[in-house]
Amino acid sequence: MEMNIDYTALGKRIRSTRQNKKLTQEQLAEMCSLSAAHIGHIERGTRIPSLDTVFRIAQALDVSLDYLIFDSAGNDGSSLASLNQILENMNEQKRQNIISAIKALSDYSEKH
Repeated sequence: MEMNIDYTALGKRIRSTRQNKKLTQEQLAEMCSLSAAHIGHIERGTRIPSLDTVFRIAQALDVSLDYLIFDSAGNDGSSLASLNQILENMNEQKRQNIISAIKALSDYSEKH
């Protein structure tokens, strides 16, 4: 099975997550021990980051690696990544309501 990573999409997810967390490229770069210019290239998809770099970015942004890379590789993790993106854009109360509803649905489906 051959999969190609869409580095432009990866960069867009990094940029979107960084902006949602109200971080500048400079702040993210400092958190990852990278240059702001390198972060900019990664976000634009003009540089291919190493696995170590993607891991450091994921840690700094407090997201999973699958969130950053699975969508671009077309894996089944895209549903989780999409859900994560939706939840990130909600206020805390709405997020907790959605999580509670998902848990209730999961419990119900296990019983039936």
